[in-house]
Amino acid sequence: MATPSVADVIAFPARTAAPAARAMSSGVRAATAWTANDVDDWGRDNGFVDRIWSMSQLRWNTSVGGIDHVPRRAGALVVVNARRFALAPIFAALAIGAAVDRPVRFVGRPDIAPLGPVMQRLGGLLADADELEGVLRAGEIIVLGAEHEPSNQHSGTIDHRLVGAAIATRVRVLPAATVSVPLRRSARVEIGAPISLRRKRRGPLDELETADAAQRRIDAMLHELGGSLTGTPLDWLPIGGIGGL
Repeated sequence: MATPSVADVIAFPARTAAPAARAMSSGVRAATAWTANDVDDWGRDNGFVDRIWSMSQLRWNTSVGGIDHVPRRAGALVVVNARRFALAPIFAALAIGAAVDRPVRFVGRPDIAPLGPVMQRLGGLLADADELEGVLRAGEIIVLGAEHEPSNQHSGTIDHRLVGAAIATRVRVLPAATVSVPLRRSARVEIGAPISLRRKRRGPLDELETADAAQRRIDAMLHELGGSLTGTPLDWLPIGGIGGL
């Protein structure tokens, strides 16, 4: 019998290693796709946002009404009601962004690691009027949450200083109500018509009256939608039971 050559000796492990190498390569490509960055000038990662939105749909079937009030290209400030621990501005921004097919950002990013950078990748902005003004001037849409309330029976106070950024840039201020149904997957974001004051004011008075008008409009929309329910961030997970936006 002929003595085996070196090529014969190494052929077997080479053939068995090929499928493993292909599997490893496939895993690397999948991981790369999941963590791929497409970061814009304000740190929002479009790919990351899309993945988080897809994951949230495991728990919620969110519908968005009133999208005709959202400008197609210009900036706008969308003001929503928020419940304590419910992360309403974040998920309202995700839902509106998916509905209008535009990047939508939200106010409330902490300026500390590690939470701050993660929130920034989702589109989070600091609660700073100067930062908001710059983003709105660039034609972007921002979601601002009112002060947190224990329930959605009514909306909390709206920071008029942040509303002032919209007034300074002359973009729409849109009230929006967020509600959900317990033990079901239904949730809704309803966007109202832009706030328009009968009498224009100057300076802080304009900001205050616009913020107050937005709060009253949100309260009216919540009443029309049937008011609402409790909720925590866990409600956005597939294991969640009740709650919502």
